[in-house]
Amino acid sequence: MTAAPIRLLIVDDHPIVRDGLRGVFASDPDFEVVGEAGDGAEAVRVAGSVEVDVILMDLRMPGTGGVEAITRLRATGHPARVLVLTTFDSDRDVLPAIEAGATGYLLKDARRDELIRAVRAAHAGQSVLAPSVASTLMGRVGMREPSSLSPRELDVLRLIAGGATNQAAARALLVSEATIKTHLIHLYDKLGVRDRAAAVAVAYERGILG
Repeated sequence: MTAAPIRLLIVDDHPIVRDGLRGVFASDPDFEVVGEAGDGAEAVRVAGSVEVDVILMDLRMPGTGGVEAITRLRATGHPARVLVLTTFDSDRDVLPAIEAGATGYLLKDARRDELIRAVRAAHAGQSVLAPSVASTLMGRVGMREPSSLSPRELDVLRLIAGGATNQAAARALLVSEATIKTHLIHLYDKLGVRDRAAAVAVAYERGILG
């Protein structure tokens, strides 16, 4: 049985960028672009009217920006993963986006194959960070108080920061996937986040990872 295509919503204030992104996925049957939006407010409206799995979200747009849109989507419990796709990788762009609930953060100079892999990973709930974005986060190491994570929670955190799935982390630590999920719940609670990408971002920011 053929898997359903990953449904995409493209959000960018430049029509030519939206056209280019649509073209990237148009020839691949594993993807379906179900909508477009020119700003964050429109993105929230469109996401509420069509079924969408992954949202490609620009950050700096006239009117409602990407971070506010991500915040609104998360506040309503929308299940779509948000992959930020922007030209900016400074602290003031990266951290708010990740902490708002973005699953990943990619730059617009990414190659086509990198973008496709990132969308697949985001759809699977895996954190995706451009190398320069990871460097930005690492540059924040030690700027906040240390965490009270247990040694095993730190083990899990290091594994997911390296891109491990729950299944891979369970194999590495010789425990069940249910145990990994329990550790993640505790991690999220202690770090004040909701998902893997935000946990990794905050861990770098606080100097837990480095």
